[in-house]
Amino acid sequence: MVILDEPFASAPLLDWLCASGHPVLGNGFARAEAEAGRSLNLISEEEAARRADAGERIYTCTENALSWLLEHSSNENLTGAIRLFKDKGFMREKLAALNEGFFFRRVQRSELERIAPEDLPLPVVLKPNVGFCSMGVYVIGSAQDWDEALADIKANEATWHEMYPESVIGSEEYLLEGYIVGTEYALDAYYDEEGAPHILNLWQHDFADRSDTSDRLYCSSQQIIAEHLDSFQAWLAAVNEVVGAKGFCVHVETRKTADGTIIPIEFNPLRFAGLGGTDMAYHGCGYRTYETYLEDIPFSLEAVYKAHPTDVYSMSLLGDAGAGAFDHDGFQEHFSDVLHFDRFDVEKTGSYGFLFLRTPVDDDAERQFILHANLADYLT
Repeated sequence: MVILDEPFASAPLLDWLCASGHPVLGNGFARAEAEAGRSLNLISEEEAARRADAGERIYTCTENALSWLLEHSSNENLTGAIRLFKDKGFMREKLAALNEGFFFRRVQRSELERIAPEDLPLPVVLKPNVGFCSMGVYVIGSAQDWDEALADIKANEATWHEMYPESVIGSEEYLLEGYIVGTEYALDAYYDEEGAPHILNLWQHDFADRSDTSDRLYCSSQQIIAEHLDSFQAWLAAVNEVVGAKGFCVHVETRKTADGTIIPIEFNPLRFAGLGGTDMAYHGCGYRTYETYLEDIPFSLEAVYKAHPTDVYSMSLLGDAGAGAFDHDGFQEHFSDVLHFDRFDVEKTGSYGFLFLRTPVDDDAERQFILHANLADYLT
């Protein structure tokens, strides 16, 4: 079963749902798509709740759908896993034995102004305990960074909550945790009914510098898959020794240190990379992650990327740089092989669009441009 909701459902997902007849909760978002001409197999809330309670695999394109499941399903395995994965602090506590000595601390929003940054083991990361797409995430290396982060939260938190419900962007609790020195990676994965992990996407998440917390550049290639797939597969299995999830998909952000230690950043339940990001698999390599998961299709990520040894597949979420209309066409001219460009309403998503690229393994000029481009230059 699939649950669609605001702010966005991608064309590949909608096209597959129409072609396959896979059941879709008939909420307001899905009915609007049907009224616009999409031949979706809409089911009632009662039928959707029955399927969820029966343990059917579920996929959502947005975490806005989580609140519906928490309100309508009596499947405690499902609702318990949603709450656990979505709560960053709780996951830190559950997985503490896997990363002994790692600093983290839950902080109420009302406490932030009373914290003295000199009492923290800087550098640290401050972020909402429940969050989405790097909103409200700050790297704190000094007292000035702390003051600037609190000022930014005060200025923008109302806007975040206008775009997303409390189940997606929490307002009452933040998490302070140690800054992880290492390379960041993102996974689209699921646990089957035996609890075994399956990885459907694996990206390296690159940044312009240490203070950068954006979603500007995620890359995947044969080399990245060959070097890291096995270690992440083993790590996901170790995580599930603690969590015990079954028939459940998740998008995971992690960092891997120089000695190979994997430390989680966050787990996002019942979805893959948000705002259609998971469709890098479709635009680049021709497979749909949600179809593979929902239909339990045998799959080898390593085999897929062996067929593309000279390519790097990248996705870039172009975050909000200020008021004005974004010149998508002008920005796109900087790239030689644009696979797809989803153009967003920045007021609904907080982003101008999702750009999907193919670039050569031995030439990273276009990828570096993405990392360092000033998006404000493309506002009109």
